[in-house]
Amino acid sequence: MSVTSRYREAWEGFWREAPGGPGEVLWDADPALTAELHLPLLTPHLLDAGLPLVDLGCGNGTQTRFLAGRFPHVVGADLAAAALDHARRADPAGRAAYRQLNAADKGETQALHAELGDANVYLRGVLHQCDPDDRQPLADGIATLVGRRGRALLVELSEAARPVLGSLAHPSGPPPKLAPIFRHGIAPGEVADDAVPRYLRSAGLSVLASGRAPLTTTESGPDGTTVRLPSLWLVAGRED
Repeated sequence: MSVTSRYREAWEGFWREAPGGPGEVLWDADPALTAELHLPLLTPHLLDAGLPLVDLGCGNGTQTRFLAGRFPHVVGADLAAAALDHARRADPAGRAAYRQLNAADKGETQALHAELGDANVYLRGVLHQCDPDDRQPLADGIATLVGRRGRALLVELSEAARPVLGSLAHPSGPPPKLAPIFRHGIAPGEVADDAVPRYLRSAGLSVLASGRAPLTTTESGPDGTTVRLPSLWLVAGRED
């Protein structure tokens, strides 16, 4: 079994068991706390806001539907068919298109680029969830999708997120929304902060802007407040 096959099966199992209601999954935060805050980081760097936008690792499509109201053509792409089943059910009007995609597979990203042309890309918390052997191929896939004129916005957990996640553990086990992630063998992996731009540069992309902003979850800490995980964001693309 390849690394990617194991990873795909883990996510399929997770999404088959995931509840369908909003906010039932750890990262399924309201777009007002996520994509709506992230877009201003991306828009100053867009060469063409009319390009298709790919929500990479779209999961159940909460952010995809929000983005579909702000870009002319949005594609929610995910490795897991079960995730896309959730996304399509939650989008009966078909505001976005949905596509099963292994973004670490060169042939699949080339095929999508051939269909869409250059695209802008949004991904939130995807790279750190990948198996280590898939991280550079994922960055390569992002570079394929953006082509010459697209831009990518990545929002990824920083090294400082690990102790925050650790603080959520208690004697009876992890909190309810974190437990299924561990059970399916897709616990967040630690990625060094300086590794993320290296992956992008190795893929032929330039880091055009970067900074830090928290990733809001749907889990509450011991004090009852919503857990916000330290993260870094990067806008990447090819410079003319």
